[in-house]
Amino acid sequence: MATVYIGLGANLPSPAGPPEATLAAADERLASLGRVAARSHLYATVPVGLANQPRFLNAVIALETELSPRSLLDGLLAIEREFGRERTAGIANGPRTLDLDILLYDKLIVCEPDLEIPHPRFSERAFVLVPLSEIAPQARDPRSGNTVAQLLRDLPGNRASGAAVPVESPRWTAKIVT
Repeated sequence: MATVYIGLGANLPSPAGPPEATLAAADERLASLGRVAARSHLYATVPVGLANQPRFLNAVIALETELSPRSLLDGLLAIEREFGRERTAGIANGPRTLDLDILLYDKLIVCEPDLEIPHPRFSERAFVLVPLSEIAPQARDPRSGNTVAQLLRDLPGNRASGAAVPVESPRWTAKIVT
């Protein structure tokens, strides 16, 4: 059984409703791919890249799964489509109904067409590192060997400050494992 950390993000309504409803419904769907072992709080974050769009809601879950990285990716893409995600019509870093990214998959390093693990930019993004450090501060980037807590602390320009603001939601309950 592998432990995988998956980033969730949304800033547009989906068939499930507003972004917080989408993330809550997607979390339930992720149980079809394994066991959700931990769930960060929700965070409101500023868009990266394309600034003229709504703020995002982001979270990270820990999923225990028996799926291979490729099978897991296929499952994530299917869930995105269920929630109205159109990857072919999208703009890079543009608005989306749902984004599911494999951040870390145990200690694997994978570099294949359309699949790179660890996620190539996870260590540069506060909207990923803040919720990831909440549930897995000691998880390690297999490329650098640094822990998630170290990556967050060393984020250039202290971009973590104010970049991810916790959001309370009756639809989303954090599940922090200690």
